[in-house]
Amino acid sequence: MESFHDDPMIAAADDWRTRDLAVLWHPCTQMREHPHALPLFPVARGEGAWLVGFDGRRVLDGVSSWWTNLHGHAEPRIAEAIARQARTLEQVILAGCSHAPAVELAERLLALAPREVDRAPLAKVFYADNGSAGVEVALKMAFHWFHNRGAEGRTKFVALTGSYHGETLGALSVGDIPLYRRVYAPLLLETLFAPSPDAYGACGEAAAIACAERAADALADLLDAHAGEVCALIVEPLLQCAGGMRMHHPRYLQRARELCDAHGVFLIADEIATGFGRTGSLFACQQAGIQPDLLCLSKGLTGGFLPLCAVLATQAIYDGFLDDSRERAFLHSHSYSGNPLACAAALASLDILEGDGVLARNRDTAAKMAALAATFKAHPAVAEVRQVGMVVAIELQPEAGNVEDGHAVEIAGRRGLRMYRAALDAGVLLRPLGDVLYWMPPYCIDDAQLEQLAAATHAMLAEAST
Repeated sequence: MESFHDDPMIAAADDWRTRDLAVLWHPCTQMREHPHALPLFPVARGEGAWLVGFDGRRVLDGVSSWWTNLHGHAEPRIAEAIARQARTLEQVILAGCSHAPAVELAERLLALAPREVDRAPLAKVFYADNGSAGVEVALKMAFHWFHNRGAEGRTKFVALTGSYHGETLGALSVGDIPLYRRVYAPLLLETLFAPSPDAYGACGEAAAIACAERAADALADLLDAHAGEVCALIVEPLLQCAGGMRMHHPRYLQRARELCDAHGVFLIADEIATGFGRTGSLFACQQAGIQPDLLCLSKGLTGGFLPLCAVLATQAIYDGFLDDSRERAFLHSHSYSGNPLACAAALASLDILEGDGVLARNRDTAAKMAALAATFKAHPAVAEVRQVGMVVAIELQPEAGNVEDGHAVEIAGRRGLRMYRAALDAGVLLRPLGDVLYWMPPYCIDDAQLEQLAAATHAMLAEAST
């Protein structure tokens, strides 16, 4: 009789684990934790909200594969759009050449972008190949624009405490998670950090607005103290994701927009994680009624199929680089800028967003998520439950050693590892951010899957209480 250990599917999964650990170095991972403390899950395929392992296990993707997947894995309309494009044009240099998917996607993004009355709209799109690279583009554009105008003293950026904008050196410079940036500190740009408008612990909208106003007042003081030195403020609108799913009131964005205008500073909105419906509106900035000068989009841009970033800029920023001198041009480039396959995927994802009534459906799903999450508020291990759109955060009472310098670190500490394993055993992929459990599922998640998500969270809280 065949034993459990002779099961060929389990053997195949074990084989993939062995082969993986022999050759791969995984991101955001202390590799010594593999294979025991942090179990490796070899994925054979995806189906909607499910990840299916080589051993046949079906695991719910509760984090949308690092916040990239919008409509579900292997979404056939996006897959077909990529295949169709691959039969026509797979890649071409975007310097000196053009192609239909890049042009069509730029047109659609500009038409959908946040727009503010009496402000010139975002007018140009610059492509990069991932979110960190897009942040680098926006930072360089802001600095270089002032340099071209002779304002060479504007060399500093303002970012928020608890922020995260990526891992390349420029993006890391404007992030504020010590574990990620401390070692590289000698290599980083000088950045001014303003207090986050984080509304943690605020009871009701009035208290959240008060948090926003206090943080905006501090930003005003900072900009006053560094007048003529700052080229841009970069913010994650409404939701600081990697910093612990910290949420703030739209009032802060309104004040930040006003202050940037008053000080002649560009406002960069990093909507890499918040864009395309995550916060309840297509873009988080729209809930504040404001328009940034530079808008960074990635992650869900292609529905989670291919890496692509789009940086949207105003006509005034674009015009600041027009000159007979090549040194005054924006010469930043990526080999795969505007890749036709990625642009085709993004166009198909936008078709689904607009044609399937996704935002309206998300509102219903978000209400169900809220009802399920509310059951955790009374749990003795829980400090706060908060939500914006399709993102729920369940913050635990702190545990010594589970937070790095007061900031969330993904799967930090023994408790985080135990909770991760408890969720995986319950058939859900969830990666705690320090003391914060969070849900950010694909938009296709159904009621039964939401119940499974909640059950896995109960299992995580049981581990947190031991």
